[in-house]
Order: sequence, then C-alpha cells, then structure tokens
Amino acid sequence: MRILVINSGSSSIKFSMFETGHEVGAGEPVSVYEGEVGGVGTAKAAVRFVDAGGKDLRGDEAVQAATPLEAIGLVVRLVTRDGLPRVEAVGYRVVHPGAKLDRHQRITEEVLRELEAAKEFAPLHDPEAVKIIREMMGRFAGVAHYACFDTVFHETMPEVAKRYPIAAAWRERGVRRYGFHGLSCESVVWQMRKAGEVPKRMVIAHLGSGCSVTAVVEGRSVDTTMGLTPTGGVVMGTRPGDLDPGLMLFLLRQEGATAESVEQMLNHEAGLKGLCGLNDMRAIREAAEKGDAAAVLAVDSFCRSVRKAVAGFAATAGMDALVFTGGIGEHDARTRSAVAAGVWGDGPVLDAAANEAKGGGVRRISGAGIGVFVVPAAEDLMIARHVARLSASE
Repeated sequence: MRILVINSGSSSIKFSMFETGHEVGAGEPVSVYEGEVGGVGTAKAAVRFVDAGGKDLRGDEAVQAATPLEAIGLVVRLVTRDGLPRVEAVGYRVVHPGAKLDRHQRITEEVLRELEAAKEFAPLHDPEAVKIIREMMGRFAGVAHYACFDTVFHETMPEVAKRYPIAAAWRERGVRRYGFHGLSCESVVWQMRKAGEVPKRMVIAHLGSGCSVTAVVEGRSVDTTMGLTPTGGVVMGTRPGDLDPGLMLFLLRQEGATAESVEQMLNHEAGLKGLCGLNDMRAIREAAEKGDAAAVLAVDSFCRSVRKAVAGFAATAGMDALVFTGGIGEHDARTRSAVAAGVWGDGPVLDAAANEAKGGGVRRISGAGIGVFVVPAAEDLMIARHVARLSASE
C-alpha cells in the first residue's frame, strides 16, 4: 500500500509517501519521498520535494501558497505527476480530536462533524485541518482517508493527570488535559525500542516552535505539560506555556480586549517572541551572543521552563532516561546542556563531544548513569504505520 501522509502546520504543509505491505506485520513502511511547502501565506513560500535517495523532484512547478488550500493544491499537483506512485490511502496529523474521538480512525462525515465541533478546543488548528481534509477527500475520492490524533498517545494518563480541579459540569463538556505531540512521543518510544534502548522511565522533551515535556513509563504516557490546548506547559516560540489564570482575567478586563484579541496574543505574540521579539532559537542565540539582554533572558527563561518540567516529572514518575526531540531538541546542543545540567544537583553527565556531534537516529549523549538521548521526531512514519494497521483491519 502506498500511503500519502499530510502533516499541516500554521505556515507549512509537510507531505510524504510510504510504501508498506497490505498485511499486518508485512514490514515497516518504507519512505518513497518527502517534501514541504513552507512560508504558506507569505511572500517567501517555497517548496522542497525529494525522493528517498535525495533526488530533487520539484521540477518547474510554480510555488503558489497564499492560503493553506492553495498550498495543498500545490502538493496534489506535485504528488500526482507522471512517473510517481499512485496514492492508495491518505493519513493526516490532526492536533485535537475534541471530546468524543479517542483513537486514530478512518475519516467519515461523522468524524468530520466531530472535528468541526472540536474547533472550540483548537480554533487555530482544527478548522484549517478540516478544510484541508475535505479538499483532499475531493481530490482523492477513490481512496480511504485516516485521521491520526496528537492526543491519542496520552489517553493512557491516569485520571489524576487528566483532570482539572474545576466543577464537574465543565469536565462533562470535555474540559480536561489532553496532551499533544503524541505522535512524536510515540515515535521516540518506537525508535528507542528498535535501537535496543528500553528504559522503563523516560522523560521526553519535544522542543521546537511548540514544546512539551512528557513522562513515559514502560512506553505509556503518564503525564505531560500541555493540557486542554497546545498553549499551556513550557515556554514556546510564540506561546507562553502555563500562566496564572488570574492574568487571563486581568487581560480580558482591559479596555478594548476581547477573547479573540487575547487568544491572538497568547498564540502568536507571547513565549520567546514576547520576551525578546524573536521566536527562532538560532536567531535568539545570535542576538544573545551580541549582548542583547532580552535575548539572554529569553534563552534562560526557555531553558528554565523546560528544566523545571523535566525535574518535576523525574521526581514524580522517575527518570532512567531523558530524551530530546523536535527541531531545538535535535539540533541545539547548548539547550540540551542547559536543561540536563540543572535537572537536579549536577544533573545527568553529558558527553560533551557526543552532545556536539551531528547525526541521525538514536544517539546517546551522556556518560554513565541516567541516559540522555537525542532522537529524531518521526511523526509521519507513525501516521503511516497507523494507516497501514487500520487499513489491514478493515
């Protein structure tokens, strides 16, 4: 089976194809190609499209991506060119399933209605995702489409980790901690096991534009920093992480404030950007090295926030291994060092050369004692695996 995976974000759409056997256990999905339409909605839209061997497949296709729908149209044109394998199933990363969907599943009109209803939980993510899914279902009407949710991995959390201390009436409406980056965390567990590294208790730090920290025991999520929405938890690129609820009330009481204006600020103008005006860690570190005090504070605030979350989970769930993943987690050695060094006491002892080294796959970057690893996020592969499993069971 040839599975097209669509992983859409706020300003980009990643796409990839995997080929796998039709039977369960017939082999892991194998990459055929991958690509990304970046800068969606900006004047700097660009496309990357390569096969498994690294050959450029872009051709001379004009890059038009003023809107997500225009971007997905570009993706369709790219993947349906002559000579490329025919799409036989499509899998999507969907951030929030809402209150009623708790597993990866084939997309039906009923599922789409639930996702439409879920916009009250994720107004910045789900509406665009549904538009893209509907567009793709129209373009590929003859194949099955599947939704894979970032929250499913966290369904194993105990009730004490899921439940907010609020009135039962709100819990009955689906207000609870869902957790996100689940496909990334699941891919870390899978890769660690495949590499022969099977720590009983892991803390996974997914650090990128969005960030979360998750406690995993025997491969199952037991706690995580993100909650009802992807806005809470640790400091992120443009999101603040956890805040005093009273601050929300204060902001809403200000003259001219609306729920929409506060939401815009929290999702696009807070976090690292709110602290120093920048939200890319590489640019922030460059500014800090030039003596920008706000940038220095932003780096320290970010690392402190992640360090506190890691230390908290290490204390409450235990930690045999600390795993870094995501764009910052995989590529920023200084952030890894700052987080690990302050978890408790002197912290896990990193091997400086291993921490600075480049490479793919599962990499151990610590010496004796608690293991510290760098593992690439492989969300698309997890989606392909789930699609293959669901398809074979139908």
